[in-house]
Amino acid sequence: MPYLQLDVPEHYPVEVKRDLARRLGDQFARIMQTTPDMVRVAFRELGEGGVWHCGTGDPEPTACISCDIRRGRTPEQRLKLAQAIVEACAETLGLRPSIIEFTQHSGEESFGSGSWGWGWAPDWTPAESTT
Repeated sequence: MPYLQLDVPEHYPVEVKRDLARRLGDQFARIMQTTPDMVRVAFRELGEGGVWHCGTGDPEPTACISCDIRRGRTPEQRLKLAQAIVEACAETLGLRPSIIEFTQHSGEESFGSGSWGWGWAPDWTPAESTT
């Protein structure tokens, strides 16, 4: 954890996805006070017509993003991260996400490897930003 899942209506070159993943990982670490090695980014390329934003007119292609994160961050931090994700997607993919949804978990709801080794993820604390 964290796990950022981008549902997008196009297919992108590996280099574009790698560069955006790095940018999102670095921004996540800075804004959410952690280290980039904690961040996972997935691109679900649903292809043309795969993701739509409905409104009063014709639906428009969009991106939807889910952010599974450890709880403990302020609403202001999550807002700043959402804004950074929108900006990064607009600049890199030429696409503005229509929704970014945060799901927060305690550390013990995420098992994996990271700076802590293998096991349950530690709960987030502000002290993590200095490690």
